[in-house]
Amino acid sequence: MNGSLTATTIHFAGDGGDEVEAYLARPEGEQRRGGVVVIHHMPGYDRATKEIARRFAELGYDAICPNLYTREAPGASPDDAAAVARANGGAPDARVLGDLAGAAAHLRALPHANGKVGVIGYCSGGRQSVLAACNLDLDAAVDCYGAFVTGTPPEGFPLRVTNLVDQLPQLNAPLLGLFGAEDKFPGPEQVAELEQILTTNSKDFEFHSYEGAGHAFFSVDRPAYNVPAANDGWERIATFFAKHLGA
Repeated sequence: MNGSLTATTIHFAGDGGDEVEAYLARPEGEQRRGGVVVIHHMPGYDRATKEIARRFAELGYDAICPNLYTREAPGASPDDAAAVARANGGAPDARVLGDLAGAAAHLRALPHANGKVGVIGYCSGGRQSVLAACNLDLDAAVDCYGAFVTGTPPEGFPLRVTNLVDQLPQLNAPLLGLFGAEDKFPGPEQVAELEQILTTNSKDFEFHSYEGAGHAFFSVDRPAYNVPAANDGWERIATFFAKHLGA
């Protein structure tokens, strides 16, 4: 644990060479370390997500949180940007992959980087974390209750999103999945389907589901926050990334 860190807003080259805003948090010191790409939830690039990036810096990682809504509403508040993105059907998968690839490249180019990069996402970001692990060169991935990795969005769902069933055989990084047993998206049956597909394809994964926890149980600023589930989840994340990213 490193209590001294720096955090700042930066810009990096994302999909198509576009300039993407991001929040970068780094521990002080010259030790070699891995990097973590933090993918924000559907409500956007907000204070709570930036706090998560700083937490990873405290754990000894370089952490970057790209603003996936940079293009929809540059300079807007997180709420306004999320509203615009939602009205447009969400950030397209191909563009998200380009932005996450750029974020990972930025981490690997930093001084003291050990070359290993993991990704973690919450809610819609959990699905995007799995998407990234199926398509990018990553060393570890964490899915925190990502909806529609399996399963089908309900009629009238506002985002143009499909499941990742056809891409799951391409998963090329160890995956940690953390889920609420009371969640509906993903519900236990969708988590079970994901587990079955990954088992059939001999993928490296571990899943944990928390009784009494619903969606967004990590969100300290929301009623869904579940202290026992979140605390246990953070311990598992720290152990998982220490194993695969070398911090």
